[in-house]
Amino acid sequence: MSEARFAGKVVLITGAGSGIGAATAHRCARDGATVIAVGRTEEKLRKTVATAPAGSTVVARVADVSDESAVTALIEGVVAEYGRLDVLVNNAAVAAVGTVGDVGTDGWRQVMDVIADGTFYASRAALPHLRVVGGNIVNVGSVSGLGGDWGLAAYNAAKGAVANLTNAMALDHGAEGVRVNAVHPSLTATEMAAPVVESETAMAAFRQRIPMQRPAEPGEVADVIAFLASADARFVNGVHIPVDGGLRASSGQPRMF
Repeated sequence: MSEARFAGKVVLITGAGSGIGAATAHRCARDGATVIAVGRTEEKLRKTVATAPAGSTVVARVADVSDESAVTALIEGVVAEYGRLDVLVNNAAVAAVGTVGDVGTDGWRQVMDVIADGTFYASRAALPHLRVVGGNIVNVGSVSGLGGDWGLAAYNAAKGAVANLTNAMALDHGAEGVRVNAVHPSLTATEMAAPVVESETAMAAFRQRIPMQRPAEPGEVADVIAFLASADARFVNGVHIPVDGGLRASSGQPRMF
């Protein structure tokens, strides 16, 4: 195991059954944390636990972050069992394809419930415990929350809510000793993004826009989350870090030369 950056600390990560959440669970565990991996699907969580670094501690907990009472009970139970909560990573997400004109109400509601409401419920439940230890929150936003996309109205709205909620919480809780920051990945090679990553047509378009000409790996996003969650970022609050291979460096104009 590497330098124990999170030794003695308890880190709770939502959406930890795969992708960025699982990679973050493994990164924090490798750095000494007791990681509580939260998700809706027990089978996926078992895989996260089974593939954790040797000698690390990753514990699976099944919960739906869109269920206010369930996520509150989960966090209270973790603190009762482990005595503290140092870091909350709000990563759980779903997506629905469609414009405002054609996305269904159920699809809209599910995206908002998981991403926006889930971030709110988990953060509210965690805050009293984070105040005690001077802990912090890292929200996993998206470049899709910093600007719009064609055909992703619900996802854009929900991730946009997470971005500005990060700002509000950083202002409201910084004086309490609780830092709140966000990472904003672009296309990442996760299960949710597989239809895009596996499409040569889609990837050709992305390579025109991302200077590094590839999607991020989940571990590359996890590394930035771990930095923000650690004491290395102890005076970093209300910051939004795009993890996008240079996507947002563009003026938005097409490549001309």
